[in-house]
Amino acid sequence: MNWTAERVVRETQNISSLPTVYHQLSAAIDDPNSSNRDIEQVICTDSGLTARLLRVANSALYSFPSKIDTISRAITVLGTAQLRDLALATSVFTIFEGVSSERLDTRDFWSHSVACAVVARILAGYRHEANVERFFVAALLHDLGRLLMFMTIPELAGKALDHAAASQTLLFRAEHDIIGFDHAAVGSLLLKSWKLPEHTVNAVKYHHRPSIAGGPQVDAAIVHLADILTSAMRLGASGEGFVPPLDAAAWDQLGLSPSVLAPTLEQTAHQFSEAIKVILPQSS
Repeated sequence: MNWTAERVVRETQNISSLPTVYHQLSAAIDDPNSSNRDIEQVICTDSGLTARLLRVANSALYSFPSKIDTISRAITVLGTAQLRDLALATSVFTIFEGVSSERLDTRDFWSHSVACAVVARILAGYRHEANVERFFVAALLHDLGRLLMFMTIPELAGKALDHAAASQTLLFRAEHDIIGFDHAAVGSLLLKSWKLPEHTVNAVKYHHRPSIAGGPQVDAAIVHLADILTSAMRLGASGEGFVPPLDAAAWDQLGLSPSVLAPTLEQTAHQFSEAIKVILPQSS
């Protein structure tokens, strides 16, 4: 049976669809005639989403001076763009909550994903990006394709793991060797089916090799660097046995000083446990 990245995504669409409330929220935010009150009403139709957003807003990730006790207040202090990204981030785990695999430790997988998201958010802050949550989301989702592969083609995905270990090669290259495509291709196709922004889709598609994207890819470059730093810190694990090599062109594109790396690692160490508690509460 021949598998393609497209087929993997098709096979999982019945369990990997975004919640309806996210699409309603996104539509309300994009509608120029919508008010903050309209956006608030959409969010408040889902008590779970409401609770998750308020939990994140009141966490040490933001450290606002006063408590954010209503969605109306959250919209005011966070802005609609960041709120949408946080809604997506906190919803992903509800979609894949029951997924398990004999070869992939899902707790370690999500820990790696959350840690990578924290690092990406910090790096985006050093670049003075207007919406750091967009990078948080892209990094959070960067390895999602690997989870889908273990859901649909576990034997092939397991063979790729074994091949990577035996040949001392990076797992995404082993996936190409054994399966014919990698998790980045699967993940980007899933995000495209979710109608996420192109910069997020491309960040996932090119996170191992941003320089082959054919143009400036700041999102992919940040996720690429965040993945490397997270792997080096050994925060969680997504199946990769080695620290990925740095794409020099991606580093140059970011224009960051090497002096930001040490404080980034220090901030990540402080923020990681808090992020796990508020983004992935079942693991706390």
